[in-house]
Amino acid sequence: MPYLPSGFPDGAWLPEVVVELGERFAAHGFELSLVGGPVRDLFLGRTSPDLDFTTAATPDEIIETVSGWADAHWDIGRDFGTIGIRKGADSIEITTYRAEAYDPGSRKPQVNFGTDLGEDLIRRDFTVNAMALKLPGFELVDPHGGVKDLHLGVLRTPATPEESFSDDPLRMMRAARFASQLRMEVAEEVLAAMTEMSARLSIVSAERIREELVKLICGADPRAGIDLLVDSGLAEIMLPEVPALKLTDDEHHRHKDVYQHSLQVLEQACALETDEDGPVPGPDFVLRFAALMHDVGKAKTRRFEPGGGVSFRHHDVVGAKQTRRRMQELRFDKASIAAVSLLVELHMRFYGYGDQGWSDSAVRRYVTDAGDQLERLHRLTRSDVTTRNKKKAARLDHAYDDLEARIVELAEREQLDRIRPHLDGEQIMEVLGIAPGPEVGRAYKFLLEHRMEHGPVEKAEAVEILKEWASAQR
Repeated sequence: MPYLPSGFPDGAWLPEVVVELGERFAAHGFELSLVGGPVRDLFLGRTSPDLDFTTAATPDEIIETVSGWADAHWDIGRDFGTIGIRKGADSIEITTYRAEAYDPGSRKPQVNFGTDLGEDLIRRDFTVNAMALKLPGFELVDPHGGVKDLHLGVLRTPATPEESFSDDPLRMMRAARFASQLRMEVAEEVLAAMTEMSARLSIVSAERIREELVKLICGADPRAGIDLLVDSGLAEIMLPEVPALKLTDDEHHRHKDVYQHSLQVLEQACALETDEDGPVPGPDFVLRFAALMHDVGKAKTRRFEPGGGVSFRHHDVVGAKQTRRRMQELRFDKASIAAVSLLVELHMRFYGYGDQGWSDSAVRRYVTDAGDQLERLHRLTRSDVTTRNKKKAARLDHAYDDLEARIVELAEREQLDRIRPHLDGEQIMEVLGIAPGPEVGRAYKFLLEHRMEHGPVEKAEAVEILKEWASAQR
């Protein structure tokens, strides 16, 4: 575990594998530098999950150099100059010096290999990522003031922002991601270029945009990242439902600012995440994204009622459909889409409980409809309380405490997480003397409804209930 020389933060160190790799490349006559995030994180006192290197060696020369030392290597990124290797528990990427640029009509970068570290660094996204540590001597190369910008908390680009974002428009989203992850502000000229060039994001694949969005949402300050996406116009391209929330602003103040409310709910949801041993370990993308999207249906459902009131009827259902479509367009997996859209659809279900109370049947349905998203729904519902009226907030908090207590009580009696009809399909066919078909499905649905409404019963009673139902159908 080699420690770094003076000039680096006290206690900064690198894995032994970094030194070994540097010495191996030097022995073969090639420059090698640790670059980007791992170098940046040394100055932030963080341990980087990635080890990225850059070198003058070509992909073939990289493979030749690590052969016999690396446990395995793969060349899936060879066309981009990147070779991946594994050494023990470490996964490493080594990339030939390069310059890459987007053709205006293409989603794929054009890659040209280079021979100079300085040329490679100027093509990188931000100055804080354009630092390199030459190996094996640990010489810091920081031609664009990355360390200074880290201390200032400012995101700047090594080249002009226009050049940087033309090379890869996704870098504009990365600026928002770093605002969230590192709590950094973008320089004025960077924000101006993002705003001017936001439409260029449309040439980037949905998959790459999705990955940046997930990292932003799971950052330390997702509110800052979302604000930057909206202010720059990038959100109009990749997440238009969120800036549309601003269209619900009410100059007569007949309802709350839905956009700011949504960001506050997002922050409050983050605060309710648990540690690794809890039911919702943070950062939890599903909970956070549902919090951001929970009110997107209000832009389409706002109505001004006679007498000056405002309504957003069925915004939960409309918002769930909008969320599902947006996540599908961003190529999210089916499980994430189903989870987030379900939470958006159910986020209003609780309201009214504090005024009227619920029957046991209603509590069962709440739990059953939430399914494996119940713990997230608890947190989303609590986060949705942003009123400044302390009495109202306390009343809602107490009401949800009561609901959760009733859920626990019923769960202990009835195994709420495994609610099934009184009889299964085989038993239904045996009792009614029928073959598989639509009637079995109707009987199953009836028994499930009865179970929801009245709770569990003994098998003999269930048989009589089923027979009475079947007789009434004839």
